[in-house]
Amino acid sequence: MAVTIKDVAKLSGVSISTVSRVINDSKPVSPEVKRKVLEVIEEIGYKPNEIARTLVTKKSYLIGVIVTDLADSYVADMVRGIEEIGKMYNYDILLCSSYGDKEAELKYIQLLNRKQVEGMILISSTLDDEVDKKVSEYDIPFVYLSRYSKSEKYPTVSIDYHFAAYEMTKYLISLGHKKIGYVGYLEDENSTQYEKLNGYKRAMNEMELDSSYIFKTKGLNIREGYSALNSSLTENGVTALLCSSDKIAIGALNYCYDNNIKTPEDISIVGFGDIQIASLIRPKLTTVKEPFYDIGAVAIRKIIKELSKEPSEEKHIKLPYQIQKRDSSRKL
Repeated sequence: MAVTIKDVAKLSGVSISTVSRVINDSKPVSPEVKRKVLEVIEEIGYKPNEIARTLVTKKSYLIGVIVTDLADSYVADMVRGIEEIGKMYNYDILLCSSYGDKEAELKYIQLLNRKQVEGMILISSTLDDEVDKKVSEYDIPFVYLSRYSKSEKYPTVSIDYHFAAYEMTKYLISLGHKKIGYVGYLEDENSTQYEKLNGYKRAMNEMELDSSYIFKTKGLNIREGYSALNSSLTENGVTALLCSSDKIAIGALNYCYDNNIKTPEDISIVGFGDIQIASLIRPKLTTVKEPFYDIGAVAIRKIIKELSKEPSEEKHIKLPYQIQKRDSSRKL
């Protein structure tokens, strides 16, 4: 027979409401009574009914996390940051993978709300209008994490993409490169991709260098990075490429390999992100290191602060990044 709260109360010699106060830490109880109740709970192995407890305390200690695909190493790193910091504050994670399907995101947001999560984090390339509308219906803390699109409406955690691209371009210029191209996905002007493009242009214009060597991709993967390049790369004498993501940079590396363009001897190629494969390919990729673990950790800490009524940081948090210098770039 299952042990109940009535059994704990009877053996402790106190009321059921007193046991409830001890379990939920909701109202003051004398140290002697609290110690006696906890001893009985330990002795008879009582486990509180979590559903009933949530209804009473309005606290589930659950944070919902919706991701695109855990197979992406940067997503896995963000989730690790979310999970480890959550554990420090006794929060568990309910994790859902949408695989980029907006209908799945919508379904999971509704599911997580039914599970009474106290906060929600969405890791997704774009914030769909219907998803936005549904999130707005729920009065719980929400953080949006994306490497590709921006949100003024919801709290975000990221790096300063404009300045990171600016600094990376300045680094290439310091190596003696003057004809530097940019490779990226430029379909949405209100995106981090354009922030990077503008950072590149700013650095080039400051040095009065030509910033018109733009190679547009049709997507964000390796294949698109490969397809974006053409014979004008060598015809224009471009000696370096700033790519808007590591995957696009790997596509560029493959294109150069297939066309007998040596990296970094003939052309330096740099990326963005420092995903796990960036240091495993050859040549090892010079890139902007985004702190994915820290982004996840700060996101859940922001939610926990809001739940605890603690003073929070600014709405859009920018974390430090690093220029990771490796073998795919060299001095002319």
